[in-house]
Amino acid sequence: MISDQDVQRYRSDGYLVIPDVLSAREVDDLRRATDDQVERSRQASAHTDVFDLEPGHSASQPRLRRIKSPHLQDPAYARMVRHPGIVSVLCRLWGPNVRFDQSKLNLKAAGFGSPVEWHQDWAFYPHTNDDLAAVGIMIDDFTPDNGSMLVIPGSHTGPIYDHNTNGVFVGGIDPSTSGIDFSKAVRCTGRAGSITVHHARLLHGSSANISGQPRRFLLHQYRSGDAWPLVHRPASWEAWTSLLVAGEETLEPRMTAVPVRLPYPSSAARLETLYEMQLDLGTRFFRRADEAASAGV
Repeated sequence: MISDQDVQRYRSDGYLVIPDVLSAREVDDLRRATDDQVERSRQASAHTDVFDLEPGHSASQPRLRRIKSPHLQDPAYARMVRHPGIVSVLCRLWGPNVRFDQSKLNLKAAGFGSPVEWHQDWAFYPHTNDDLAAVGIMIDDFTPDNGSMLVIPGSHTGPIYDHNTNGVFVGGIDPSTSGIDFSKAVRCTGRAGSITVHHARLLHGSSANISGQPRRFLLHQYRSGDAWPLVHRPASWEAWTSLLVAGEETLEPRMTAVPVRLPYPSSAARLETLYEMQLDLGTRFFRRADEAASAGV
């Protein structure tokens, strides 16, 4: 699925975009499942255990920005957890032992999909080693205008940035004080059925969807089989072992010298979702869709 050059590129840049991993049938199944979830969200008037709603959501005009744990909501999503093409890529990057963590589906509807501010996934869930990555499945074509993910190549080898504002973890960095050269950002575009793989320490974010086309991104978090969480212990041994998608179980976590910044304290006033936490970020980098439109972007 990937070459030796791809492996080296991932190690140096911290991300890959791999075309045509899913079949047309698999993409169609994901689109059908997502349309069903959007239809179900009409019944929600506030955030739920499954739905994270955009501002302005209503029964007549459903605006859904995230489906939480979609692999538990529809078999089409669940099949992607152990997709052989995805698992083979991760085995090439880490070796034979790979464990699934969790999933989410971020939706950016045409003309109003919310941006996601710059952050590192590692800030949320540090482990004993950093062989962790998010695999993003493109359910739609990802273009420069519909809010495709942006990354800073090579940033996974640098520091773990402060994701706190006024002493509270907000799930994003302050772009005005970070010292990051955002002109180096690269946009991850591709055809529906392609995937991205990005390192847990890689800086990434995404702009609002200002196009007339949707952008739906199914994200699965994975880790090497010997990476153990430092913050949240497994709920049970059975639950932990059930997440292994390749290889063998181990009771010997691999410890490596990687920088760690713990995600505390959290704000009791915010729901524990990225969008809610980032509302408290003092300085934003990305415009909302309405701001971009008024500025002629």
